[in-house]
Amino acid sequence: TRKAFYRCPPSLGIVPGDAVVVEASPGHDIGVVSLTGELVRAQMARKEKEQDTFELRKVDRKATQEDLDRWHAARKLEDETLFATRVIAREARLDMKVTDVEYQGDGSKATFYYTAEERIDFRDLVRRLSDRFHVRVEMKQIGARQEAGRIGGIGGCGRELCCSTGLSDFRSVTTSAARYQQLALNPQKLAGQCGKLKCCLNYELDMYIEAIKSYPSQNAKLKTRQGTGAHIKTDIFTERMFYGFKRPGEPFIMASFPVEVVRDILAQNKQGIEPEVDLNMVDEAPEKVKTPDYENVEGQDDLTRFDS
Repeated sequence: TRKAFYRCPPSLGIVPGDAVVVEASPGHDIGVVSLTGELVRAQMARKEKEQDTFELRKVDRKATQEDLDRWHAARKLEDETLFATRVIAREARLDMKVTDVEYQGDGSKATFYYTAEERIDFRDLVRRLSDRFHVRVEMKQIGARQEAGRIGGIGGCGRELCCSTGLSDFRSVTTSAARYQQLALNPQKLAGQCGKLKCCLNYELDMYIEAIKSYPSQNAKLKTRQGTGAHIKTDIFTERMFYGFKRPGEPFIMASFPVEVVRDILAQNKQGIEPEVDLNMVDEAPEKVKTPDYENVEGQDDLTRFDS
């Protein structure tokens, strides 16, 4: 989940997928090349990085088998270090949650990722961790979304979390995104594993906002001979708007109208006309699902075809 830009001499012949040894502070680190060439400049411009490559740390060489063995040996210590660090933080009574530990490629430095609601004074913790694991300690605070991205998991959709796969920028998500999409404001369904609103609420938000702009105002009321209707909801997929009608002494009625009918009624209301409408307007008959043009040949689709 961590990427950085490095300057690479052309003589090394680096291609995406190669394991390389890069400069670090202190010592060296090992990483896998994901992008090379002019595409890297485009990514640097997108992330607003300095285009002067001489300011970047450089790639030393391709990783040898000895470098990889040392790297894998360091990574095997991460789980043990993580659990021990949580115990030390609990004993120090620090209100923080250590979520992940990452060792540098040469094993001389360890980065501890943590989440906390308030500022933490971990100077004593750093001293104890350095004495315990004999490495240089770096503490890095991350947010709840970054925590979920590093840990990973399966979302409610059944797929791997977006923040741990393809999502690179974490935009703020508000409840207005759910309101625009006519979603029920149920925190248990709208919240992801990080406890925040799901990032996917923003994926189709622009399309919903653009579609709703072309619809009549939801604050406008329909004045008809059957009563005055107040807007309840809008279904942009079927292009229908739902209104509730309540007349004294009569039960509440909810009716749906096509968008064009709503525009026509509002236009007549501006002229002072209250048209007569059918509150029991029946939706259009659903289209018949086309049956597949193939048949079950000799019981090939039978679930018990292998029993005998």
